[in-house]
Amino acid sequence: MVSQLTDAWARKFYYLRLSVTDVCNFRCTYCLPDGYKPHGVANKSFLSLDEIRRVTRAFAAAGTEKVRLTGGEPSLRRDFTDIIAAVRENASLRQIAVTTNGYRMARDVQQWRDAGLTAINVSVDSLDARQFYAITGQDKFRQVMDGIDAAFAAGFERVKVNTVLMRDVNHHQLGTFLAWIKTRPIQLRFIELMETGEGSELFRQRHVSGMVIRDQLLERGWIHQIRQRSDGPAQVFCHPDYQGEIGLIMPYEKDFCASCNRLRVSSIGNLHLCLFGDGGIPLRDLLANDQQQGELQARISQALAGKKQTHFLHQGNTGITQNLSYIGG
Repeated sequence: MVSQLTDAWARKFYYLRLSVTDVCNFRCTYCLPDGYKPHGVANKSFLSLDEIRRVTRAFAAAGTEKVRLTGGEPSLRRDFTDIIAAVRENASLRQIAVTTNGYRMARDVQQWRDAGLTAINVSVDSLDARQFYAITGQDKFRQVMDGIDAAFAAGFERVKVNTVLMRDVNHHQLGTFLAWIKTRPIQLRFIELMETGEGSELFRQRHVSGMVIRDQLLERGWIHQIRQRSDGPAQVFCHPDYQGEIGLIMPYEKDFCASCNRLRVSSIGNLHLCLFGDGGIPLRDLLANDQQQGELQARISQALAGKKQTHFLHQGNTGITQNLSYIGG
């Protein structure tokens, strides 16, 4: 199905990132260093199971091929397995993914797979247990590693691992990461540290371009792969001697936004056209019953007319994104 969701720059949107909660139990230095704090939206509950069912149905009907469930930490929702099953009801979706900190995977990943989950991204910023604890504020490294093993045991052929690239923290550890993925079908994705409203000082201290990693990969014989239309923004590299792959997400690179194919819905039902945009378009008033699907699709399509050609991170404009758990990264 061709996506009916097209913006003024002729970009087509096949990919929805749906946040189901903004709560997280980790305290990562680049996201929630002081721990989770509610955003002060009075009496605003997270999307219910039926609301999630309706919003994903509208996107699927408009040609969306991939839904990624995000947070916060999405597995903190007690009904998370039911959420996966509700999204799975849309037969036209080719992929249902989750981004997780991994702490519940060892226990629950088989249930997620059985409910219809097809892909997993796990956040792991260091392969050293002590450094992992220093970054996340949680002594859960072994638990997360066990969770990745459990994902393979549950039948996932590949697991993606997200690593936020930080100067003098992990940018010099490429060899360690490559050794880890040599015999494991893991796509390790280095994500450039992005400036947020609450993270400007850390950004100035720790930001390093993904080009540093790309140059090292090319020197070592890694090959750049072709991107598919519902893929995320990573540039992916492979090597004949490695089971794993390396992905690079570089939002500060020229023309990063030219291939944008994803939209975001927050945990309280606002459509966000960009992670670093200025505001959200409310959808929740059209999620109360099944009779509003046409209006819902129309509002989403109309909103796309206002999507800007690019983000303004280069100018230090982070929009309303105070931290990455706010909309779902």
